Order: sequence, then structure tokens, then C-alpha cells
Amino acid sequence: MCGIAGLIDRQARLGEADLAARVRAMTDAIAHRGPDGDGVWTDAACGIGLGHRRLAIIDLSPLGAQPMESADGRYVATYNGEIYNFAELRAELEAAGVAFRGHSDTEVVVEGFARWGVEATITRCQGMFAWAVWDRRTRVLRLIRDRLGVKPLYYAHDGARLIFASELKALRALAEWRPTLDRAALAAYARLGYVPAPRTIYHEARKLPAGHILEWAEGAEPRLSAYWDARGAAVAGRARWNESRDETETLARLEALLEDCVAKRLVSDVPLGAFLSGGIDSSLVVALMRKCGPAKTFTIGFDEKGYDEAAHAKAIAAHLGTEHTELYVSPAHALGVVPKLADMYDEPFADSSQIPTFLVSEMTRKHVTVALSGDGGDELFAGYNRYVWADRLWGTLARVPAPLRAAAAAIAARTPSGLADAAARLLPEHHRPARPHEKLAKMAEILRLDGIDAVYRRLVSQWPDPGALVPGGAEPDGPLFDPSLAAEFPEPVARMQAIDAATYLPDDILVKVDRATMAVGLEGREPLLDHRLYEFAWSLPPEFKLRDGVGKWPLRQILVRHVPRELFERPKMGFGVPIDSWLRGPLRDWAEDLLDERAMKADGLLAPAPIRAAWAQHLSGARENHYPLWTVLMFQAWRRRWL
Repeated sequence: MCGIAGLIDRQARLGEADLAARVRAMTDAIAHRGPDGDGVWTDAACGIGLGHRRLAIIDLSPLGAQPMESADGRYVATYNGEIYNFAELRAELEAAGVAFRGHSDTEVVVEGFARWGVEATITRCQGMFAWAVWDRRTRVLRLIRDRLGVKPLYYAHDGARLIFASELKALRALAEWRPTLDRAALAAYARLGYVPAPRTIYHEARKLPAGHILEWAEGAEPRLSAYWDARGAAVAGRARWNESRDETETLARLEALLEDCVAKRLVSDVPLGAFLSGGIDSSLVVALMRKCGPAKTFTIGFDEKGYDEAAHAKAIAAHLGTEHTELYVSPAHALGVVPKLADMYDEPFADSSQIPTFLVSEMTRKHVTVALSGDGGDELFAGYNRYVWADRLWGTLARVPAPLRAAAAAIAARTPSGLADAAARLLPEHHRPARPHEKLAKMAEILRLDGIDAVYRRLVSQWPDPGALVPGGAEPDGPLFDPSLAAEFPEPVARMQAIDAATYLPDDILVKVDRATMAVGLEGREPLLDHRLYEFAWSLPPEFKLRDGVGKWPLRQILVRHVPRELFERPKMGFGVPIDSWLRGPLRDWAEDLLDERAMKADGLLAPAPIRAAWAQHLSGARENHYPLWTVLMFQAWRRRWL
């Protein structure tokens, strides 16, 4: 795991020293990604420079350093990630007569480029990666991103020049690059709490989409092409749902594949462990790790009720016999992360679990350099509660005539909060909802919606009407609004999974983990995001994943072979922190400053009225608006740091 950056300018005539200085300024901006070394390679005659920051994981010697040239001198590459099947690829190349100098995965892939070609090599690779590959013979630059978007890659092209890096802050390190805010991207961020690919918060920069190659040949425009498509793989998998299958055999095949995915991610020349929350996914990863040998596990806990899973993780670690480390985080420690977020996430990003993810990464890095995680299980095996809620809720509402739903919505919206609370007190205590007036207000919103896709959009939206929040910001098209998905995935749960795999997974979950781990020089590995597992999971029909309103059925059946069911079967708990109470308490002054009405009016980026109304509601306790407010606050903090 590392950080990469570079540029190619086909018109400027920079000297070697000037070109190298520019590239080094970019890699210095992401030095946290690679604290073990750095390298720059330049060819001033072609106007190209490639840079690398190294986090040494496999082949710690200088023979693993980058940028790296192929033995024949044709290819020069800089790369971030890990290729988990590099030993098999090496054996294949050695059988073809290739001699190796070291034992890094980088060298294997670079020699693969020379022997098989770039795309043919990449399609052989199992792993997470972002590559920049320069072909010295044809003068073609290729940028490549892994299939599911585990590793980030940003780029900007302005005609004669292309710049790229693992993080946007490396692009900003070039003083001559002066990007401007993209209001459409800001509108998308207001809805989702992250900027969906291929956009970035800047007009002038893009995210390389997962599974894609960007190729720039001399005298041509950059060309974007897909070598693997998550949506296409899901459609192909869905076509196999009607195949007859034996349940026992299918579970055996799945477990064997999971074991291989985990085992391949245990190859390392540095200490290795795993995050353990005590949930299904991380517990299964750790259980399969233990089949391969000893394991170190790490978790953090909170004293706040409703946010602590450390006791569950400790019980599972004890059962599996891991070397377990836990840290109970004080509110002061957690709050101390908040000022760092705008720099760590150099694009607006509002998933508040970014805080505990950083804290567990920070603690883990004191013991190991690589950590496995359970990310991906919810998207692949229908684990999110919203899949069940949306499906059941709309299944009920669809039976109610639209005029009747509209009338009920109007009544619910006009019901005074005091009356709603009083009515709820008439119910038996075990059926009494928490904050009934707020539940009634949300129900009024949902009653006005016209289909399950609209219900799903509402469930994943921070601000359901971004246009009212971002003046002049027209929300861009994307999977969330793609009508063709209904034809390819008629089943609502499958459609929601497909959207999450295209948006929430790469642009929220994986961004969160990448920035949090890389901020402390820790490599995160995700066994459940092996593309072979993704393809296999999509070949399983919905009833194999979701049973009796509970997701991840096959993962549960495999986990129970290793861990007693009573240790992991419990209601799903998000990995969060009490942002709601913090905003009324220790973060109130910080938030008030960022939400200053006059300042928001002056910069004209956000409309103050809905924000101040949501803030007043939250402070009074009338509604819990911490998620939409956190979205605004993270943008405001980012704006102050970067604009």
C-alpha cells in the first residue's frame, strides 16, 4: 500500500530537475501514505514524471522500490495496492523464461506488462490497485483502477497536460493548478454525504471509475474504457438465479472461496492483524484467519450506551483464541479527531463513522502494518437494514390508494408534536416508539413518495432536496436515478444492492477506510471484496441471502461453524459515535461558527435558511438532524481548509 502521483505535459519543456521537483511536491503532500521511502522517475524529453511514496509490505529491500522499470526497459510503473495472486503469476512468468531480481508483487506485474501486455496482465490480477504505467515505446500513459474501487485514483486533464494522484491534495500541491468548485458535485454531496464518481468536488478533476483504464496516447484525447464492470457482473450473476443448486454444496463452495480470499490476504513481510467489531463480517474474516494460524485482532469501545460493541468483539476473540487488543476511547480523544477530518478527507465527506475508523486504525498501527477488515459483506449479501425496511414498507404502502396516502401524509404533517407524543403514551410501553413526533414527520415524507425507488432514495439521502440547499446546483445523473436498473434488476432488494455497489461502497465505505488507514500508514485489506466473491455472490438468488427479514444468511451459516450463534446473533449496530449529543454539547461552538448565517450568505454556496432551521430543530430536541447537519459541517470545514 502506498501513494502515487505524477504528471505528463506534452507541450511544456521542463528540465529534469524542474519536472522532478513538481512530482516530489505532489508525493510530499501524501507522504503519510508511504512513510518508508519515496521515488521519482522522469523523462523530460517526453514531459513525464512518475512519483511514489512507499509503505513497504512485500519485499522490504530496495528491489521493491518504485517507480519500477521492466527488465526490457519498455514499461515504467508506479502503483498503490496489493496483488494477492502474484505468486501464481510469477510462476507462470518464470515458466516462460522471465528472470526476477526481487520478490515483490510490483515486479511480477511490471514483467507481466512486458510479456502479456497491460490489459491482459491486469485482467489476470486479483487485488486492489491503482496503477500509472508509462509505455516508453509507444509514449502512451495508462491509469488503471481495481475492479471494485478499493484504491483511489484522481486525475485532471486540461488539454496538453494530465496530472494524477492517490489523493486530491497531491494535485493541489501544484501551485499552477487552480481548480474551481463544481456545484453539481456539491448538490450530489448534499444528498449523499459524499461525492459520487466520476465527479470530484472540483470541475477540473475526476475520479477514475472502478474497473477502468484511462489511456492517453500522443496526438489523441484521453480514452476511458472498462476492463471489468460491476453492474455487468451483477447482471450476469442474476441470469444464473434459476439454476438448480444444492444448499449444502453452495455453502461449501462459498466457504472454500472465502477461505482462499482470506488466505491470499495473509501474505506479508510485516506484522498483520484484523479489525474485529464482533459483527458477522469481521468475525467471519477472523475465524477464517485462525484456520491459517495465529491472529491479532483490534477493536475500540465507547462508554456511551448504543455505540459500544467492544464486549461482543472481546467474547468472539476469546472463543477464537486471538491475541486481542482493545481501546476504550474517551469523548475527548474522539472529539480530537474532528479538526483533522477536513485535511484527511480532502474532499467533502460526511460519514461520521470516519471518526471511529480513524481511531481503530490509529490504535492498530501501533501493533501491525496490515489489517484485514470485513467491508463488503452488507453490499454482497444484503445485510443493510434499509433493504428490508424499504421492501416491507413499500409493500404495505403500495396497497393503499395514492389519494389516501396523500391525505394521511397531510394529517401526519399537521399533527402537533405534543399531540403525537401524548398519543404515543397511550400505547403499551413495549410498543411505544422513541421520539414519536419525529417518527410521524418522517412517515409523512414517505407517504408522499411514489415508489420503492423513491423510498430508497429517501433512506440514503441526507438532504432529500439538494436544490434547495445548493443554489444553482443541478444534481447530476447517476445510478440513483437510472430507470434502466429496474429492467436489469426487477427485484427491489437486488436493485438497491446494485446501486450501493456502484455508489455507496466505492465512494463512501472504501474512501472512509482508505483515508483513515493511510493517514496512519496502515494497509487495509478487504477479503470480502475479491471480485471472484462478488461474482459468486451475485449468482445467488435473493432468498439465499435474505431470509425472514434477516440478511447475510449464507455468511451466518458459515460463521456458526466457527463461532457459537449466541455470540454474534444480535441486532445490527452501526459503527458510529454520538454526533447527535456532541452537536448539542462539546461541538456546539464549533458548529455555530461553521453555520454562521452571514458567512453562508456571503459565500453563496449554501442556502442558510434550511440549514439554520434544521440547526434550531436539533438544538431544541424537536428533531434529530445530526446527519444532515454533519453533511453541512463537513463541507464548511472542508471549504475553510481548501477554498
